[in-house]
Amino acid sequence: MKKGPAEVSENTIILGRKPVLEALERGDARLEKIMVQQGLSGGSIEEIRRLAQAAGVQVQYAPQTRLNALAGGGAHQGIVGLAALVSFLDVDEMLAAIAEDPDAVRRQKPMLVVLDSIEDPHNYGAILRSAVAAGAAGVIVPIRQMAPLSAVAVKASAGLALQIPIARVGNLADTLAALKERGYWVAGLDGEA
Repeated sequence: MKKGPAEVSENTIILGRKPVLEALERGDARLEKIMVQQGLSGGSIEEIRRLAQAAGVQVQYAPQTRLNALAGGGAHQGIVGLAALVSFLDVDEMLAAIAEDPDAVRRQKPMLVVLDSIEDPHNYGAILRSAVAAGAAGVIVPIRQMAPLSAVAVKASAGLALQIPIARVGNLADTLAALKERGYWVAGLDGEA
């Protein structure tokens, strides 16, 4: 499956309680992480935490100085949302678009790249660039412990991050088991090997 040009936005930071809450309520698939100022709780903060958990969006507590730096002088009200430059796909929809059933997987032999714990956006972008060059049909990444798909990662990919479908999942082990059930062969590599 070839992915068409991705929708790109320059706004990767969402500032304030109401804007972050609205992004969660509308199910913005670009939302990757929510930073909450340490020590804040109650009302809208708890609602944001609840909606983020339901959506699989990571919530991280940070000192006010960190939020101030992310906000670049903007009023953040103790909440900063970090959004990717592109929308992530649902893994089942992505897999169905690549190969609709196990027979199609066996005939087409599509290659997927599954990443885990890539924390450097430069490495993330370089891997995406390599995945496109190798002819991968899609990429699967975890929701947590993953570098953001930021402008840095897109630049490191030479813009190719915008040309490959990327899905985020909550549990990579379950996803790998589901891939095997769909007829995919699974092989693992270790950067320390």
